Amino acid sequence: MRRLAIGLLAAAAVLGPGAEAFGAAEPAPADEPAAETGTGSAADELAPVDVFEVWGLLDAVVADEIGRAIERAQTDGSQALVLQMNSKQSVVPEERMIELAEQIRDSEIPVAVWVGPSGARAYGLPGQLIGVAAVAGVAPGSRIGDFGPPLELSDGPIDFGDAIETLATGTLGYEDARATGVLKLANDAPNAIVLRTMLQAMDGLEYRGRVLDTVVDVATSDSTVESNATTPRFFKLGLISQLFHTVASPPVAYLLFVIGAALLVFEFFTAGVGVAGVVGVTCLVLGCYGFGALPMRGWALALLVASVVALAVDVQVGVPRFWTGVGLLAFTLASVVLFREGIRMSWITLVVGVGGMALAFIVGMPSMVRTRFATPTIGREWMIGEAGAAVVDLAPEGIVEIQGATWRARTNRATPIAAGDAVRVVAIDGVTLEVEPETGAARDYRERRAKSV
Repeated sequence: MRRLAIGLLAAAAVLGPGAEAFGAAEPAPADEPAAETGTGSAADELAPVDVFEVWGLLDAVVADEIGRAIERAQTDGSQALVLQMNSKQSVVPEERMIELAEQIRDSEIPVAVWVGPSGARAYGLPGQLIGVAAVAGVAPGSRIGDFGPPLELSDGPIDFGDAIETLATGTLGYEDARATGVLKLANDAPNAIVLRTMLQAMDGLEYRGRVLDTVVDVATSDSTVESNATTPRFFKLGLISQLFHTVASPPVAYLLFVIGAALLVFEFFTAGVGVAGVVGVTCLVLGCYGFGALPMRGWALALLVASVVALAVDVQVGVPRFWTGVGLLAFTLASVVLFREGIRMSWITLVVGVGGMALAFIVGMPSMVRTRFATPTIGREWMIGEAGAAVVDLAPEGIVEIQGATWRARTNRATPIAAGDAVRVVAIDGVTLEVEPETGAARDYRERRAKSV
């Protein structure tokens, strides 16, 4: 365990937030002139373009990493930064999105947004970053829109031209976005089908007095002409940042919370603290972090916790009863309405979560409890001969209280016991106590056994 912890810490130090992807090019000096045509490799001499991948919900982790990517590109000699986007929603405050949009707008180098590859989406507030990008492109098969009201920046709202009303509530594909003028590609470039063509679409863009040189024509010895693009440097979330970004997604946070809660209940009804308890605490902490980063309904979260408590009530008697049904109904309702602001979990996630809890508390937990208390090593022989009282009528089964704890109990059909009557434990069958009335019964279980012999 110690070696594993050391290894994870070492990996986090090497692949922390902002770490470059394997094979990233060495940054060139910011003031290095563009390569001239000649016999050398123009692609190696051109200043690089950074590419940072934005995927999933735009949370605080991703927003901070975008800011770092802009700062890194400005200081490491990059010509530009491309945000490769596939994000449907933001879960950070609107004020944070305004700060990020203004950072993109005011960047010393051009920041481009490419919604790709094919099938990618840029919806909600993340999609509005297209309006402040120096260059914007959409891959065929991708869509943008559902922006809502434009963000109010310090110099006014983000301008989407004639498409502002359409993008507020609807979506556009590549062709429609291009026709309405939402996309901004240098020199009326063709489709940004892949990242390479997106870089070509940026060639010749004049930005703050400088011209991007992402493509250069090189004359070869046989007088043919080939086109060489600048070297892109790819960046992703670091190991730790990616972990917390993944945890902050609704299905992952929900399932981690469910697994953690179930394991802790399981550990509570077992002897000692084992692996299940450690894993349960870890999952629960990560799930709570994810919940904290997501828009949630407070009452739904409280209902989710209460449902787990209700499910645990019947575990001690080893048989699913009233509270198991109440807990499952409350758990299902809380799961469906847990998140707000349009975030919905897929039916697969809900089936896994609700179905897993149902199996755990209807089949798994009762079987575990019966097995545990049926084991002689647990040492419950001391209960034989103890006196108590019936909580409900025993005819022949019911609930009794022995030394302040309630237990499932059974008596002989010929001698039913009314609620409140005194009882005495004469034997133990699994998790069920065999009792008899205190009045008229053998005072000592050894005496009862002697009579039966």
